[in-house]
Amino acid sequence: MYEPIRTKSVHTMADGPTGIPHRSREEELDIQLAGHLAALLAVTDELRALAPSADLEQAAERLAAQVSRLRAGRAPARASVPPAADGPGPEALHRRAHTLAGRALVVAASRADTAAAILAAERMDAHAAALEPRELASR
Repeated sequence: MYEPIRTKSVHTMADGPTGIPHRSREEELDIQLAGHLAALLAVTDELRALAPSADLEQAAERLAAQVSRLRAGRAPARASVPPAADGPGPEALHRRAHTLAGRALVVAASRADTAAAILAAERMDAHAAALEPRELASR
């Protein structure tokens, strides 16, 4: 009635005395950092679709290069669909990008990845600068 499973479970293929699959701390940090940078890339792509600029274009390329490096050469998925009219506005996207860049900076510092830390800090500064005039005008 049911077809038997033909492949071994990941738990039986694991190394070590406990038989539980595991990753090193560095591998976990690589995965976290790649995830934060990929999320930042997605928000950057959304911002580029709303208001194209050379700065956002360059940032997107640098983010994609870092994600590829952390994922052993696999290119990140890129959004090519224009944002919905009722989607978040530029201010909300800049806030989200600032938060994601901050998370990436923390992980990059933990991992001692200078290139990713510099890129994350630059993106935090850029998104903070994009928010600054709006916040001053609203006070």
